[in-house]
Amino acid sequence: MEVLVIGAGPAGVLAALRAAELGAKTTLVTRDAFGGMAANDGPVPVRTLAHAARLVREARQLGRYGVVAGSGTLDYPRLLSTVRTVVAEVEQHSSLRRQIDAAGATVHQNAGAARFVDAHTLETESGLRLGADRIIICTGGTSRRLPIPGFELTCTHSDAWTLKAVPQSMLVIGAGATGAQVASIFNALGANVRLFQAGPRILPSEDEDVSAAMASAFRESGIEIHEDFGSIVAFEPAPGGVRMAYEANGVRKSAEAELIVAAVGWSADTATMNLAAAGVQIDARGFVKVDDRMQTTAPHIFAAGDVVGGLMLAPQAMRSGFIAATNAVNGTPVEATDQVCPVGSFTEPEYAQVGLTEANARNHHEVIAVRVDFASATRPIIDGRTIGFCKLIVDRPSYRILGCHVVGERAVDIVQVAAVAMAAGMRVDDLAHVPFSFPTYAGVLGRAAATAAYQLNNSAAQRSADLAAPSHIN
Repeated sequence: MEVLVIGAGPAGVLAALRAAELGAKTTLVTRDAFGGMAANDGPVPVRTLAHAARLVREARQLGRYGVVAGSGTLDYPRLLSTVRTVVAEVEQHSSLRRQIDAAGATVHQNAGAARFVDAHTLETESGLRLGADRIIICTGGTSRRLPIPGFELTCTHSDAWTLKAVPQSMLVIGAGATGAQVASIFNALGANVRLFQAGPRILPSEDEDVSAAMASAFRESGIEIHEDFGSIVAFEPAPGGVRMAYEANGVRKSAEAELIVAAVGWSADTATMNLAAAGVQIDARGFVKVDDRMQTTAPHIFAAGDVVGGLMLAPQAMRSGFIAATNAVNGTPVEATDQVCPVGSFTEPEYAQVGLTEANARNHHEVIAVRVDFASATRPIIDGRTIGFCKLIVDRPSYRILGCHVVGERAVDIVQVAAVAMAAGMRVDDLAHVPFSFPTYAGVLGRAAATAAYQLNNSAAQRSADLAAPSHIN
């Protein structure tokens, strides 16, 4: 059997590796460099820039600990050179390229966009003509564009990572995960950042306490936040950069900056693929339609990763790529199931979550929510990182952990621990008995679990006492 995988991001890499390991003659073709957005434009470069921003912030703490150092200055071109070096090292050592080659798969990099000629054949811009019995589409996504006059004057997050210098001023439109990261990083690197969100709160998919805490922390750091700012009328050239004209409650307003970054969503990257020639249908939002087996409306074609929508993150893309390849080669159904999916962002402070928000949990469960502030925990006090909290949401009858939400230093790592506990089916009182090392940031999670277990046990004991007490008829 011949399998052709289109796209070499997390989904495509795992799909190609899995197909090759199962014995299929596998070809992997990618428009750009191996690794896709995750390695070249997403988590890897973003985390590298976020680390630089962290170092800038850490330098401000040196005096508190008696460390005398000169005032550091940022060499942005040198930082971008480091980003490129890191991306190259990740591709060489950590992107599964060696495993792909060892499994015998053929890889075509920088082939340009691919399009279907017929149901089993594709052509690429570089002139390749490739065919296969089974095809797996893993072309990822692209920044969403808005039908607004002058939108071409805005930049995407990708453009922001490749600037030659840090702009003096920046407007970021959209305060989801991508917009928040752009705003946080460039604020730390010295730009005057204003963050605009059309809805009532930034990070709208997060727990409400997380949104409120992040908005407060951003404002404290100097980011100007505009929530419910109205609707954009147009983008226009301005003497110092770009102007955004917008209306709020019938009043025309404007904001100018050297650079405007639009982070208003993510769309499937399928516009040039000629999917109709292969019988592959897309949904109303433009994502490829798949079933639980990652099979499209064309039985021999599968799809995985951002191109199918859903939770568009690298770990979930890898899992869907694995499932798509398994089904494409074996034919024995393996279905995608609901999994524990931790999500985090490398802002300042970090925030992360796994499971249900408190509001969603209360819609379907009888819950308790416990919050431990970093300011009351030992390690954050030692490190001078007391902004933030750890919040656990627990099902009262079963003691099952429904969600964990963290704002603050090492938030992403703390939530990983909670995710492992949830995936293992640990009750909150089981987690409370884990001897966390002291003093650590993960210990904040242990303290939250112990607090929740104490409250649950006390309420259970009280209910038992109430049931055992004699009743009185007045």
